Amino acid sequence: MSIWTLKTAAVVVAAFSMTLVASAEKKIERSALPPAVEKKVQEQSKGATIKGFSSETENGVFQYEVETMVNGHSRDLAVAKDGTLLEVEEEVSMDSLPAAVKSALMARAPGAKITKVESLTKKDKLVAYEAATLKGAKKGEIQVGPNGEKLTHEE
Repeated sequence: MSIWTLKTAAVVVAAFSMTLVASAEKKIERSALPPAVEKKVQEQSKGATIKGFSSETENGVFQYEVETMVNGHSRDLAVAKDGTLLEVEEEVSMDSLPAAVKSALMARAPGAKITKVESLTKKDKLVAYEAATLKGAKKGEIQVGPNGEKLTHEE
């Protein structure tokens, strides 16, 4: 292989790596939010403490993420550039879950401890519950539908 081919390959790999990094979550300041996003943040964060802002591309869609705390639990928002509320992830207690959801989550996490549960809402509709799990030192996530059913795809 010639030195020219090696240099070209290195440039291609570097460019590809930079593209991957560019799609990762990036912490931003509130002042970087577009006006439509700022307006949605003001509407959605009444009574909440804002913990931080970030931006990322998820499934090909650029979005702003807002981490908040409300009444001692997390409530995170995903907002499109135009101010559309894409998703709300809100921490919920195991005790507040419908029995079918609670038992489905426990069945999907045999031998693991469920450390946190969030409701996932898209377009004002509950689409899933997501649980963070811990088995030994291994962390994981599981999801079930709004009635405890198995999802056809991850939300």
